[in-house]
Amino acid sequence: MSATTTPPVVTEPNPAFDVRAFRNALGSFPTGVAIITTMGADGRPVGLTCNSFSSVSLEPPLVSWGLRINSKSLEAFQKAGAFAINILAEDQKDLSGRFASGQIVDKFEGVAWHKGHRELPIIEDCVATFECDKFAEHLAGDHVLFLGQVAKFEHGRHEDSLVFYKGAYMMLTQSLRELSARGRMEPGNLDQARRLVNCMLLRLACENGAEEDFDAIENNILQIEQLVAPEEREQRAEASLEFFRLITHAAHNEVLVVVSETLTNIMRQVLKADSSLRYRPDLVPVRKQILSHLRERDAEAAEAAMSHYFDEMRRGAAAASAALAST
Repeated sequence: MSATTTPPVVTEPNPAFDVRAFRNALGSFPTGVAIITTMGADGRPVGLTCNSFSSVSLEPPLVSWGLRINSKSLEAFQKAGAFAINILAEDQKDLSGRFASGQIVDKFEGVAWHKGHRELPIIEDCVATFECDKFAEHLAGDHVLFLGQVAKFEHGRHEDSLVFYKGAYMMLTQSLRELSARGRMEPGNLDQARRLVNCMLLRLACENGAEEDFDAIENNILQIEQLVAPEEREQRAEASLEFFRLITHAAHNEVLVVVSETLTNIMRQVLKADSSLRYRPDLVPVRKQILSHLRERDAEAAEAAMSHYFDEMRRGAAAASAALAST
């Protein structure tokens, strides 16, 4: 491990350079949001919100992030020999705001965390965590660039990450997630939204899908058929969601991919919470019908089969709820 500081290169200010426009242009690149943590010299945890994290190298495993030279936390990170990068999920916007605030003295108060590599404070329930030894440190303009060699990492939650874009959090996914968390997303509305979006995707998949897309869907259906045991419930639910994800990608429309995968992630939470779900072998032929119509490029028939699929799903859910209520 080494730690070096590169002397700054002094340049004359360019009065024609529009700093605000430059910042706006940089904001057109969506970035993930992370909380960088370390242990201070006094043994207390230090943390701040950052969206400049990036990968640098696989061999050795290196990552980097930058910190303003006028940050109050700069000295703590310069003196520390290690730091952790905690990648936030989209439902952790409050954590991002907390660690970005200059008004909160103890940012870790009420936050679930534990000690990791070299006593680093690790925030719990993040999408991923990288625990790093400091590899190098460079002065770069008005920032200090920290490079870390990853000693340990964990990819925890399979959720969408919190994303910052054009000065704000990306709001589509976040807004839908918050509606779901507050119990304001009715199951019927979610079902209707998924039905409409997936029918649109099917039409596009009939136009844009390649044979390898359809082959992937066929392999997925075969996988679902094999997951019949009660203890395979979670794998079966995930494979069922994968069926829709593959249709989404066969459509080759990036805008609808964002919408569909957002709805799928919400549906994943619903499936995890619903213990009444049972194996539905009657839906396998319907999936095969959908695939057959995709290969035939028959959008009308594919959409009709998809509507039938959602009708059967709704009837099954209603029957399961009724059976549960009668026990």
